[in-house]
Amino acid sequence: MSFFDWPGKSAVGDDPCEHPAVYHMLDVAAVAERLISPFSIDHRLRGALVLLIALHDLGKISDSFRRMLKEDRPQVHRHWELSEALLHSYDQNLCARIGGGPMQRNALYAAAAGHHGRPPDLPLGPLPKPPRSREMHRVMMHVGSGEGPAGEVIEAFCDLWPEASFDGLTDGEALRLSWWLPGLCAAADWIGSNTRWFEALPPGPGLSEYLTRARVIANRAVTEAGLAGATVCDGPVFDFALRPMQQACKDVALADGPMLAVIEDETGAGKTEAALILAHRMALAGKGRGIYFALPTMATADAMFARTAKVIGRMFSNPSLTLAHGKSDLSKDFRDLVEGGATGEDAASCTTWLAESRRRALLADVGVGTIDQALLSVLPVKHQSLRHFGLSSKILIVDEVHEMGEPYVAKELERLLQMHRAAGGSAILLTATLPLELRAMLLATYGGRSETAAYPALSVAGGQTVTGLRADERPSKGPVKVARVESVESAADLIAAGAAAGAACVWIRNAVDEAIASVELLRARGIAAHLLHARYTLADRKRIEKEVLARVGKDGTGREGFVLVGTQVLEASLDLDFDLMVSDVAPVAALIQRAGRLWRHMAERPRAGRPVPDPVLHVLSPDPDSVSDDRWLQSTLGRGAWVYSVADVWRSARVIFARGGIDAPTGLRGLIEAVHGPEAEDAPKVLLNAEAEIIGKRLGQSTLALHNLVDLGAGYRMGGRGNNDATYPTRPGDETRTLMLARRTGHGLRPWADGAGPEAWALSEVSVRVKRLKGVSLPDQSAPEIVAVTRDWPDWKQAEARLCPVGEDGAICEGLRYDAECGLVFVSSD
Repeated sequence: MSFFDWPGKSAVGDDPCEHPAVYHMLDVAAVAERLISPFSIDHRLRGALVLLIALHDLGKISDSFRRMLKEDRPQVHRHWELSEALLHSYDQNLCARIGGGPMQRNALYAAAAGHHGRPPDLPLGPLPKPPRSREMHRVMMHVGSGEGPAGEVIEAFCDLWPEASFDGLTDGEALRLSWWLPGLCAAADWIGSNTRWFEALPPGPGLSEYLTRARVIANRAVTEAGLAGATVCDGPVFDFALRPMQQACKDVALADGPMLAVIEDETGAGKTEAALILAHRMALAGKGRGIYFALPTMATADAMFARTAKVIGRMFSNPSLTLAHGKSDLSKDFRDLVEGGATGEDAASCTTWLAESRRRALLADVGVGTIDQALLSVLPVKHQSLRHFGLSSKILIVDEVHEMGEPYVAKELERLLQMHRAAGGSAILLTATLPLELRAMLLATYGGRSETAAYPALSVAGGQTVTGLRADERPSKGPVKVARVESVESAADLIAAGAAAGAACVWIRNAVDEAIASVELLRARGIAAHLLHARYTLADRKRIEKEVLARVGKDGTGREGFVLVGTQVLEASLDLDFDLMVSDVAPVAALIQRAGRLWRHMAERPRAGRPVPDPVLHVLSPDPDSVSDDRWLQSTLGRGAWVYSVADVWRSARVIFARGGIDAPTGLRGLIEAVHGPEAEDAPKVLLNAEAEIIGKRLGQSTLALHNLVDLGAGYRMGGRGNNDATYPTRPGDETRTLMLARRTGHGLRPWADGAGPEAWALSEVSVRVKRLKGVSLPDQSAPEIVAVTRDWPDWKQAEARLCPVGEDGAICEGLRYDAECGLVFVSSD
């Protein structure tokens, strides 16, 4: 039987044509040739990698695969597992043609075969192969009559890439490539399998002729998919006068090879623009062909996407731009880009193909998304290698790095940088409040170090450290005074007085329940306080954020007497400017971030126009000099007492009250190190048990991270297990449950966000910790009105989500209600 007679997939629709497997394999190889061409890889090694990608579906030339297509019989071994077995079986032939050591071929065979998101794991044994083992014999029985034609395909394909060779490749380089090759193969396979570009063709053209045809189609397909690559534009990225850190990024010497830079400066100093200036210079120097901007939350990613879309066309010519997170399809800015296309000749655009899956988002020239999407490239989850391949050509910019200081995420970030450097990638880290110990760990991933404690600072691993930046010439608010507030009632008095004076006021609580209670307290006093936290449906949260930005954003109007109560969502996601601030006591880094929203836009609102004389951070806190037990915080903060390490909060209170203020930027390093540095004060004895418990949890998180992370030295076959994302989370934490809220109508249950279009159900979700739901009897999911909606849900959704009708009075069930202005409210029995 000719190798042309083995189909690669079933005929589509009424068309009886079956695309031969060998044609499909060449389609994918042609796409891979186009995708790999910009990478600096020796042409002989490049040819060998493309050859292996061409052989990625060799297992389709098997009786097992044919029976699956023709007779709908399940396969014992998937076709891609049989691909590796056939490559092992014909290893002597391949060795004679492409060379390389047995360990190298073993690693790269598995990498090409494992293109469906996880590596093959059949017990094939090491190379070179001894006489066929019993296990190999059992596997090859499923190949059956395809074994001979598969060998012919290998020989024929080797003739198509005659210069392909692994000679000179080291074992370490092979292991490194084994993580990268499956991602390249997966991306090429997705495009090469798309019948929009590669239509089924009956056997006819010879392999060489067909490959020539496939290469022409591949060039068009890669371009139309949005993966052709964008040209780096010369010239300035911004037209405004540069601020000190931005100028430093424009002038600093670039390191040789892959490069890491750490930008440390105060909130509002223009770090984002500084990073884009530096990234542009790095791209011009060949250190990356695109950018991935990683943010701590979906909200910050959405905000950064809108900012990036306006400027990225000045850095790259006609770049593809994507938003990468779990709810990107709910972003109006992103949907408008996908549906409306580029807004100018050199502006960014996003193809439908890229927008179809967040896994593809990292393949675009420029991606903006959560850090989680990048961290999945170092966890042994399905399609980990695809994310790694997508990032490898990017300059990775990680914002708000101080948000990632918890041990689990810090270890993930360390491994991400190690893996990115190994693939030839460069990175920029942005932070306002980074402890020196964490900075040292991150710089070490690129072989660098910095001894300076100066702040602000621009540190290039293995290169220059820039300090002593000239003073910013912008109008400055000066030092922020810190004053302790003893009680919730006193805090409410401050807010009431500030609002009466015409000040835009904010009260930041550590816990949602306390924020809701504070709003009720203020409203009882006749103050029209607004509320923002994370326990809203996405539709209501977006609406409230828009209203808040319109009042107290940079260009807000009607801010006089405006009052907002919020939680940690106010620390980073929104560009807000308040005249008066009250905050629950929290770790010093959080207090610094919160203070960054106080008197933020001095050029637009100078001191003389403010209704209060000075910027003051009023901190609701018990006296840190009077600690009688480990419940020191509870009587003052309620549930907010359990959010952070009590010892860290105590140290922060001691330091910040003793110093009496926050002097940015020069005083920030001292505040951070006084809490987190080696000379930090010992906590009172009554807090030691609580601190020991936290230390134990952190050590456990660090150990768990080391267990979960991929082992670069093990290679893809041994280290890439392709597990479920939920089994290997990017962040540790309590289990959550999704509540999908609904309204009762005459036509059955409808989404809470009714009228929002096809995404209405997604906009009606609220996430809440499972622990918080203990003792709450959620609506019976077997009720007919609920089943009418959920019966078509996939199994995973039925397991993770609960549909919750909301009564006209807001009641969901006993003890739980929802209100569009207050969010999800837990109602106590009293």
